[in-house]
Amino acid sequence: MSKPFRPRRSVLYVPASNARALAKAASLTTDAIIFDLEDAVAPDAKEDAREALRSYFLAHTASTAERIIRINSLSSEWGAEDLLAARACKPDAILLPKVETPQDITSVTEILEETDASENVRLWAMIETPRGILNADEIAELGLRSTARLDCFVIGTNDIAKETGRGLAGKRAYLTPWLMQILLCAKAGKLDVIDGVYNDFTDGDGFAAECAEAVQMGFDGKTLIHPSQIEAANTAFFPDAASIEEARSIVEAFFHPENKNKGAIALGGKMVERLHLETAQKLLAKVETIGKK
Repeated sequence: MSKPFRPRRSVLYVPASNARALAKAASLTTDAIIFDLEDAVAPDAKEDAREALRSYFLAHTASTAERIIRINSLSSEWGAEDLLAARACKPDAILLPKVETPQDITSVTEILEETDASENVRLWAMIETPRGILNADEIAELGLRSTARLDCFVIGTNDIAKETGRGLAGKRAYLTPWLMQILLCAKAGKLDVIDGVYNDFTDGDGFAAECAEAVQMGFDGKTLIHPSQIEAANTAFFPDAASIEEARSIVEAFFHPENKNKGAIALGGKMVERLHLETAQKLLAKVETIGKK
């Protein structure tokens, strides 16, 4: 099953209870926005936050950014109302927190189906607990079923650090094995996977370094806590000029008449196979999509 590419280089959290942040959201250059009803909203502000979101989506019926609403867990006292409010807003996706089993996804899918929610409303899953990491493979398998609606994993590094007693200092050395485990499971399920936040938004160098690390690890983008991080994330997760030029050279070479039926060719002193052609075509399609956006 082939899913259309959507750029998710920069994914900004916006508290639904913050009127100033909501007012600014539509003008930002982030690829995606997570309107947060969960951690960023105090218990006594949940109802007002839902109403603020309803008003926002009524006033902004279209957006260049992908729009996701993070709800509270259905097991909480706010989850059911959050889900109904999110469904009514018709976002691109609903983000489920602390997903630990496939049933956490399928239970929401069933509710959306029962309430005739549009198929365009997808689901994203937060992987942020030890149990969620251990079950990431089973959860990611839902990405192979179109009826499950699952499109993306979002990693909650702060919660993982809290639950395991590991710190986030030292370039996340102790978290890296778990991050790679989640990433591998996501890719097996044909899901995008978004790296966790960098907490110090005043540390531009540190943020850029962590973005570069995330790119090398294979993440599709990074979650952000402040608009000042958008440009750096968009730049980090966009192919560099050398990679684009190499991709163009590979595509052009394979489309020469003498190479059209070959499985491998010599190019620039290297052996290049058709799997490299597929990778190059995907990269150029990504560049074109982002360029149009």
